[in-house]
Amino acid sequence: MPVPTRDADRSERRGDRPGGPAADSGDAAGGGPRRGRRTGLRLRRRAVVLLLVLALLLGSFGVWALYGSSWLRIEHVSVSGAGVLTEKQIRDAAAIPLGSPLVSLDKSAAERRLRDRLPRIRTAEVVRAWPHGVGLKVTERKPELVQEKAGKYVEVDAEGVRFATVGKRPKGVPLLVVESGRPAAARHFTAERLRRAAVRAATAAPAAVAEDIRSVHVRSYDSLTLELTGGRTVLWGSGERGAAKAKALKALMKAAKDARHFDVSVPSAPSTMPS
Repeated sequence: MPVPTRDADRSERRGDRPGGPAADSGDAAGGGPRRGRRTGLRLRRRAVVLLLVLALLLGSFGVWALYGSSWLRIEHVSVSGAGVLTEKQIRDAAAIPLGSPLVSLDKSAAERRLRDRLPRIRTAEVVRAWPHGVGLKVTERKPELVQEKAGKYVEVDAEGVRFATVGKRPKGVPLLVVESGRPAAARHFTAERLRRAAVRAATAAPAAVAEDIRSVHVRSYDSLTLELTGGRTVLWGSGERGAAKAKALKALMKAAKDARHFDVSVPSAPSTMPS
C-alpha cells in the first residue's frame, strides 16, 4: 500500500482541489458576473441622467418659444359673423392685445368682453389661429319685435331681450305695444316674460300672416292681439300652443276670406268676430 509523500500532503493543504482557490482564479481574471452587473448599472444611470438633461433643455426651449420668442405672438385678429356691427367694433370690444404671446390669450375673458360691451352679440367664440392669429366668431341677435321709446326703437330678440336702440324702425319688424294700467298682470309676469310671449305669437303665425303683422298688442300674458295690414286683427290669446293656433288661423282665413277679425285663442274652436 503506497504511503503518502510529504509533497502530496503539502499540496492537499494548499487546496489544490476542485472548488479551491485555484478554481476561482479564472473568474477573477475574466471580471466575473458581478463586475459586469456593476458596469451595466453605471451605463443605465448615465443614460437616465442624459435623458433628464435633454428633457430639461427641450422643456426650457419650449417655454421660451411660447412666451419669450417672437415666433408665436399675436399679429392679427380676424372677425366672422358680423352683420350690423362692424369688424372694427368687434375687434375693439374684444381688446385682444397684439404682440402678446398667443398661448397666454384668455379666450373666456375676451368672449365676456364681447357680450358685455356689445349686447347685440348673442354668442361669441374666440379661437387661436396658430402661429400668429386670433379668430372672433360672433352671432348677432335678430330683432323679432321693436318697442317705440322717445322717438326711437328698441329691438327685441326671440328671447325677449332688448339689446339695441336704433333711430329708424327696421323694415318688416312688427311693433310691440305693451298696454299699461294692468297692475295685476305686472305683478305676476315680468316685462321680459310678456315680451317673450309676444315674440312667440308673432313668430308662430303662418308665413303669409307673419308678413302682414304690423304690431303685437299685449294686455296681459293670456291676451295678445296681432294687428295686420288692412285693418285686420287676430285675437291670439296666450303665447302657448302656437302651432295649433297657426293651423287654425290658416284654415279660418281660407274659409272666411272676407272676415277682418279672427279669434284663435282657443284653437279647437276658432271663430271670426264682428267688426
